[in-house]
Amino acid sequence: MANKKVILITGASSGIGKATAKTLVNHGHKVILTARSEDKLTKLVKELGEDSALSVPADATNFNELKNVVTKGLNKFGRLDATFANAGKGLNTLGIEKGDPDEWATMLDININALLWSAKLTLPHLRKTKGHFIITSSATGRRAVKGSIYGASKWFTYGFGQNLAAEMSEWGGRCTTITPGAVNTPFTDEARPDKLYPQDVADAVLFALEANQRNNIREIHLRPTN
Repeated sequence: MANKKVILITGASSGIGKATAKTLVNHGHKVILTARSEDKLTKLVKELGEDSALSVPADATNFNELKNVVTKGLNKFGRLDATFANAGKGLNTLGIEKGDPDEWATMLDININALLWSAKLTLPHLRKTKGHFIITSSATGRRAVKGSIYGASKWFTYGFGQNLAAEMSEWGGRCTTITPGAVNTPFTDEARPDKLYPQDVADAVLFALEANQRNNIREIHLRPTN
């Protein structure tokens, strides 16, 4: 069990975060789960078992609340081996001319600031374990999409992940940016069989996390087969 790890997951109450938490625990890892929905987190921890999972409700865009998550996770498990910065948000109104600036601000706070806070707060602890920082980005962060403010935010997460990987490699740490195409999540309008599923991203997280330490998987790009 020496190779089993402690992973903090933001946006853990549903979708990709929830699927990843289940997958990691099923493979013997421990998880620190955070999201805004206390009820969903409590239910998930009950399912996973309190020996393997801890829930700390928080708004990932609030630096002090996220700091409390890290502190409580360290108090329970004693170390941190990986962070999965998964909290994110899409938009209801698409395009620039017709878009809602207030909705943009909320999305940018989650997609950018929550990622930055996660890195700032956990990197000192990951340095101690030569740990791993994993980011949920998007395929839209690798190409131009007409009028997509969401896509622009994912250009940031993609670039940040590449920069962070270079920084972490200086002390033996790893950073992986996952760039999935369309995924069936609570944020999508309808589930479609031709989209990816949260489990597909969870499998990618597990693959990167369990790769040999010499193997720094900097990017995993997922696309639906059809």
